[in-house]
Amino acid sequence: MVHTLDIRVEKVAQSRVAEMDFHNIDFARQYADHMFIADYDGNEWHDFRIVPYGNISISPANPAIHYGQSVFEGLKAYKNAAGEVLIFRPHKNFERMNISAERMMMPQLSEEIFMEGMRELINLDRDWVPDVAGTSLYIRPFMFATDEYIGVRPSDTFTFMIITCPVGAYYARPVKVKIEEHYTRAVKGGTGFAKTAGNYAASLYPAHLAQKEGYDQLIWTDGQFHKLIEESGTMNIMFVINNTLITAPVGDTILNGITRDSVLELARDWGMKVEVRPLEVEELIAAIEDNQLQEAFGVGTAATIAHIEVIAYRGHDYPLDLGRRQFSAKVLDALNDIRYGRAEDKFGWNYRV
Repeated sequence: MVHTLDIRVEKVAQSRVAEMDFHNIDFARQYADHMFIADYDGNEWHDFRIVPYGNISISPANPAIHYGQSVFEGLKAYKNAAGEVLIFRPHKNFERMNISAERMMMPQLSEEIFMEGMRELINLDRDWVPDVAGTSLYIRPFMFATDEYIGVRPSDTFTFMIITCPVGAYYARPVKVKIEEHYTRAVKGGTGFAKTAGNYAASLYPAHLAQKEGYDQLIWTDGQFHKLIEESGTMNIMFVINNTLITAPVGDTILNGITRDSVLELARDWGMKVEVRPLEVEELIAAIEDNQLQEAFGVGTAATIAHIEVIAYRGHDYPLDLGRRQFSAKVLDALNDIRYGRAEDKFGWNYRV
């Protein structure tokens, strides 16, 4: 890619990377040395800069605080055996961020700003990309309103930023999930497909209640009748029933996950039967009771592949046989081999920094 942005760079006096123990990483607790920032003045993006990571100053009347006009993305960079840095499918994150921005009445980003800002930031902080098995550099692009005005209207001005942090596994073990039938994550016509802050804030309380009962996450169901499986709290969700991979179709209420898309593409490439269709809760429970459910797992950037060991429904725990997780284990290995550069990238998913 040709360098076309005029990015001002202010480097830290002393890197903090020596303080990192890449063998013992607390997820999203320690951040890399620098961050990328761009501002939107109502007409165009300008003032592209990379500065030392640190706190930012905003007005108490900032509408992102009061009305949640904020969107974000999440993706990862990996280091291969040759020391090259590979970012997994960043163009898909760029496309999805603009879809979220449009829904939330926020300006579009050019591919140039998203990709070049990210590339230059990671190039500067490439020592923060760990080379320990099971680790990566998490990349968080985000945009928020910056007007000083507390009237309910779209902001005119915005800031786009990218920060990064080394991470290990989001879930260190298989997870227990509960099918949610009271609270609702998203409804048709709403913002469920967008990565916007309010969606996640609304999910915290029901997730907390489930965690108090001993579950790691919820399985969200449709907001109208609570009959259809949608997604989980931090990931899309998939099932293998009678050797068929089944997952819900994306739409107004389900995030179009990039890991989800990658798993589906691999499954089809391997010749596996795939069904992207509504799955009723009762059909899922019947498959468990008839011993037809072979695997259940979550898929997402943070979680990657999260094996599910228990599904709870109406007060009953259904333990799953983790010994049957053949496809999810295979697809996890395949994704890791591609992302770490150990296998052919036949789909062109990796972006070299």
